[in-house]
Amino acid sequence: MKFLVLMAEEDHFARWDAADENERQAVFECFHAFDAAVKERGAVLGGEALAAPSEARTVGPGPERAVTDGPYAETVEQTGGFYLVELPSHEVAVELAALLPPAYTIEVRPVVDVVFD
Repeated sequence: MKFLVLMAEEDHFARWDAADENERQAVFECFHAFDAAVKERGAVLGGEALAAPSEARTVGPGPERAVTDGPYAETVEQTGGFYLVELPSHEVAVELAALLPPAYTIEVRPVVDVVFD
């Protein structure tokens, strides 16, 4: 099964900018532990760090599709990155997500297989 693992943290970008080298290294160690654990039980299909919400553009609904600067919703918690992984079950995905940095809120969402004709 495929899962999208979303990582969010309160004031993520300001906290990262203020972090010292030891704090950043601790975060990277969590990422390495997650990567290794996923590779033992499945596969990392992709993943990236995201730019700050101030870099986002939102395309609105409706026929005019208005474009606005900024994220879809204003929130203190900011999504800083994601992984796309393949693992045997939702339970395993959640278990391994706990290896990611403890300051992060992690959302583990199954990917729906859609077949287009």
